[in-house]
Amino acid sequence: MESDSLIENGAVDSLAPEQVLPSPEQLGISVSSGPVPELTVGDTFDYQVTVSWSVQGSSLLVVPVSSATAKGLAQLGMSQESARSVKDGAEIASITFTYKLMVQDTGNLNIPALRFEIPTALGSSIDLRSESVPVRVDAPFNPLPLAVGAVVAVCVLLAGLWRTRRRAAARAAEAAKSAAEQALCERMAVLKQRVNVADSREWLLELEGACKEYVQDKLGLDAAAVNLDSLVKDGKLEGWETLVEEFAHARYGGGQRDAFQNLETWKAAMRLMDINEE
Repeated sequence: MESDSLIENGAVDSLAPEQVLPSPEQLGISVSSGPVPELTVGDTFDYQVTVSWSVQGSSLLVVPVSSATAKGLAQLGMSQESARSVKDGAEIASITFTYKLMVQDTGNLNIPALRFEIPTALGSSIDLRSESVPVRVDAPFNPLPLAVGAVVAVCVLLAGLWRTRRRAAARAAEAAKSAAEQALCERMAVLKQRVNVADSREWLLELEGACKEYVQDKLGLDAAAVNLDSLVKDGKLEGWETLVEEFAHARYGGGQRDAFQNLETWKAAMRLMDINEE
């Protein structure tokens, strides 16, 4: 620590031994404390006491000599930190003592006044004291009974909503499935009508589109993920090998085909998609 120059070189070293030491206020030394957060039993918190003074080329040795332990409060530890700042053109030095406290009881408690000593060259010390701080500590709120009742009520409500929505979703899904099957059947019926008049390559590509639509719904895939060649290679479309080869041939050039060939291809697709011709 630096020498106690504020005490040695100031008013104190000019005193006779029998004279009374000056008060902290006379030496420009102040003590401040707090604040204290809202607390419940079992909490730990930091309580700070700061001793500050005008530097003027001087330093102080400040020694804590008391404990913050009191009724309902236990001191777990203490640390200190020095700092300097400028206020109104004057340099201010300070030492902040941080007491870590634990709350052990409820009710109206008090953080006790904390004592500090500043040794002097005369062998005696200047006493400093913080103010006692009242603290209100409440028992922790027990939300369990209220929470249990709320959870039960919410569960009953959610169960009812879930059953209602599940039935509605099932009806909607069934309706959507029926609509998709009907649309696919109609699309296949149109393709059958065009086996004699459509361009074979164009017709096969349209049939491939219908098959992709079926596979998308059956496997629950996104439209972009439907690749019949890859699905056949992965073993997810057993029996589709010949049909997929015809689609690939059409995509990469194709060639002349008789109407009966298109019709046989159409029948194969109907069988693979499990669609019964009416």
